Amino acid sequence: MKTITVKKGEVLQHKGDLNGKVYEVLSGLLRSYTIDEKGKEHIYVFAPEGWVIADAVDADEPCEFFIEALEDSEIKVRKKDFSQISPNAHAIAKHMLVLQRRIIMLMSYSGLQRYEHFIETYPNLVQRVPQRMIASYLGITPEALSKAKGDKLRTSR
Repeated sequence: MKTITVKKGEVLQHKGDLNGKVYEVLSGLLRSYTIDEKGKEHIYVFAPEGWVIADAVDADEPCEFFIEALEDSEIKVRKKDFSQISPNAHAIAKHMLVLQRRIIMLMSYSGLQRYEHFIETYPNLVQRVPQRMIASYLGITPEALSKAKGDKLRTSR
């Protein structure tokens, strides 16, 4: 683990980077965010003093977030190794990743994209969970879910 000083506006991690790190903020302020395909920015979390910020993807997977200094900051940087946290680290990391992706989805996806994400994340639940619950999970109305399902059928033909 090393301590570094970063300047306001410095991007520590870019979306798509491999080997993401864990950043502990000693002083200053960081943020993580993503940019959707329309170019709209969505902030995931702020990390002031005493907070830790990291992308939940495995160290060998492409990062989903940019991490940027909003103020001149002093931070500790360490390699991402969830196994040091707990014997159940992989299960915890998977849960964190699902939540991270869900938040990104709720901030920036259309109804169709949310439905496609649900199918990708939970391929075996579509027939097991009532449609009203899927709509609730997606943050859309049952009518919007019906429309998204119809759009999915039309685009998959």
